[in-house]
Amino acid sequence: PPVEGWCLFYFYCGAWLMYELGITGCKAGWEPKDFASLAHSEEKCRQVLSFLRGGSEIKETENIIDMDANPYLPNGWNVEEHRRGGLLKWDPTKVKFRLSKNQQGDKRIVGNELRKELVKQPVLNVNMLDYLYAKQELIPEEWKRNQDGSIRYTFFWGTIYRNSDGSLFVRCLCFIDGQWFWVCRWLGHDWGSHDPAAVSAS
Repeated sequence: PPVEGWCLFYFYCGAWLMYELGITGCKAGWEPKDFASLAHSEEKCRQVLSFLRGGSEIKETENIIDMDANPYLPNGWNVEEHRRGGLLKWDPTKVKFRLSKNQQGDKRIVGNELRKELVKQPVLNVNMLDYLYAKQELIPEEWKRNQDGSIRYTFFWGTIYRNSDGSLFVRCLCFIDGQWFWVCRWLGHDWGSHDPAAVSAS
């Protein structure tokens, strides 16, 4: 019957278009969670439809990091030092990796000594680490590895913690086995060429 024929036609056309949408979305960087977010939100579907029909515009969200906020506090830890830095618009070109001359090549330096060298440096605090950890799509590819291909551990010396034993620690961001992690290191440990400090480039 004609009606059933048209229903099948629209069904197959719709299925083919959804397949093409999936392919194009993946090429644009969409992940399954992005498709699921759209599929389960009527409001988001309305917003997308309004954009497609010319009723609204899409503007990039500015990523502003509050470097003045109190830092995340792991259980049982206290903040020993936290250098505040105002509101900071995320721009990877404004961050650089700093190595002490005592970290370069095969040299290593104890964290307590490195801390003294960084006193007058514009080191960034862990508010940036936690912001990037929550929005990992913002982290530049080059943050994963250093020049020799080894894992880069980017330390945020603007915040130093003291644990329940009284030991001092600093946190870092690293990419291991295909995932981003934050880890910490005791200041009595050594820092080498793959352990740069994140500092402001401006």
